Amino acid sequence: MNPGSVNVEEQAAVRIVIGGAIVREGRVLAARRSTPAEVAGRWEFPGGKAEPGETEAEALERELLEELGVRTRALRRLPGAWAVRPGLELHFWAAELLSGEPRPLQEHDELRWLGADELDTVDWIDHDRDVLPHIAGLLGA
Repeated sequence: MNPGSVNVEEQAAVRIVIGGAIVREGRVLAARRSTPAEVAGRWEFPGGKAEPGETEAEALERELLEELGVRTRALRRLPGAWAVRPGLELHFWAAELLSGEPRPLQEHDELRWLGADELDTVDWIDHDRDVLPHIAGLLGA
């Protein structure tokens, strides 16, 4: 079964957070957090928490519209899952940009498009750093 077709509320008591690796022209979008204080200034793949009744793909597409003002399509889930804290698990998805130019509207103060050789040039949040080998694979590295 495709993970994007499973309702989040079917996944026991764990709430899912989805990070999106938006790829365009061989580069991936990174976003610098402005809040909360413990991660402000560090970089991540944008996204957010799935709401009850949403698939992971739907949640990612909604979150990227809210956070960046862009329409995207979730393509596939990347390997791995990370416990953010008890009851909260992070999944990453590859996504494509359908329309709009990303802008840091919520929770971010800067965006950068990074090529495979630039992935180590920003200070990633630990969970996001763990998925970089899979991101490099998306970028053809």
